[in-house]
Amino acid sequence: MANYLADNQTRFLDELMDWLRIPSVSADPKFHGDVLKAADFLKTRLEEAGVQNVEICPTAGNPIVYGDYLVSPEAKTVLVYGHYDVQPADPYELWTSPPFEPVIKDEKIYARGACDDKGQVYMHVKAFEMMMRDGQGGVPCNIKFMFEGEEEIGSNNLEIFVKANKEKLKADVILISDTGILANDVPSIEVGLRGLSYHEVTVTGPNRDLHSGLYGGAVQNPINALCEMIASLHDANGHITIPGFYDNVDELSADERAEMAKAPFSEEEFKQSIGLPDSYGEKGYSSMERTSIRPTLDVNGIWGGYTGEGAKTVIASQAHAKISMRLVPHQTSAEITEKFQKHFESIAPQGVTVEVRPHHGGEPVVTPTNSVAYKAAADAMETTFGKRPVPTRGGGSIPIVAMFKSELGLDTVLLGFGLDSDAIHSPNEHFGVFNFLKGIETIPHFYRNYAAAK
Repeated sequence: MANYLADNQTRFLDELMDWLRIPSVSADPKFHGDVLKAADFLKTRLEEAGVQNVEICPTAGNPIVYGDYLVSPEAKTVLVYGHYDVQPADPYELWTSPPFEPVIKDEKIYARGACDDKGQVYMHVKAFEMMMRDGQGGVPCNIKFMFEGEEEIGSNNLEIFVKANKEKLKADVILISDTGILANDVPSIEVGLRGLSYHEVTVTGPNRDLHSGLYGGAVQNPINALCEMIASLHDANGHITIPGFYDNVDELSADERAEMAKAPFSEEEFKQSIGLPDSYGEKGYSSMERTSIRPTLDVNGIWGGYTGEGAKTVIASQAHAKISMRLVPHQTSAEITEKFQKHFESIAPQGVTVEVRPHHGGEPVVTPTNSVAYKAAADAMETTFGKRPVPTRGGGSIPIVAMFKSELGLDTVLLGFGLDSDAIHSPNEHFGVFNFLKGIETIPHFYRNYAAAK
């Protein structure tokens, strides 16, 4: 297996670079043709690797790429999930190289989607090819692949597809690589993910933009009002002020928090890595806890009025913001969406009206660490890294993990290889060559461990 990887790693990287050149941005309709092109690319590469029954399955939005390789009805079955769509690359001017012209610098692949999630999806394609061709026993269990093109916009059609294809997707466990490890010398497996409640809000004042000299001081300014409303959503201790927001939050015990604190984490390195003199967050919790076991609220975008070059003295008719909340067990997206909407509308000052438009959400999830599948993944990482992986809780959201549990009855193993420093969703996203190749090396060990487990 090691020889096959060493002999083919240049080709593997070249193929990934070709895929990264396709700007499969699902959020922007102008890239729709490229999203379809990325799906076609993936279909071809799966077929070349030896996957059978590969098809592009249409949905009401972007298609799902499905394929399988079934060795025996009696064998265990793994359903591999990932996504081929990527985040918008804006602002382009902050990239040190064009986002869809991938380059390797300092042993890292720089491109939009390099880590999230094209690079990690492609690990699975090449790991399967390696099992088929390295002469080490072939594929030991049934493998099904399902890759979607709408993860970055809320997976709007995935649940519909899953509900309509439960027999096709029947499996024993879900395997996902859309997460990360603590460090290249500290392997880890995420066992918890936060949920999500995402909204766009609009504050409306006068019926048109007004001259700020003729009307300023006599009318409520929607931008000022929006800023005041947003500022009020946290108190001085970083606590979210929405009534009932913390009602169902799963509070970890002191012993559980002490176990979490054993994971290697440097506060100073954390601050230095993002160029800040100090960290910030809810009082009484560490940075590691704030980004994993505590719920949060953040403004993801805010705009209104004149934002072009030079000056234009207006009071805007409207102001807008995008606001997301990360949720923890046992919060639900429906509960938090209702509480946020009610509260945000209630704090509108006189002179403006408020509209809250929920966008999408997802549920928090904690996966078991005592399952056969988790042990197979941990053993695989120990084989290739030489160290037992640390179980961690991640700060991000993969809403479909909870959906897979509710619709298919399956737990998920989050076997990711990215790093927090990979700048996903940001300019200069990258994925280490080491991490890409280590994923290809590790995944076959998972299949073999899982297939052999009793």
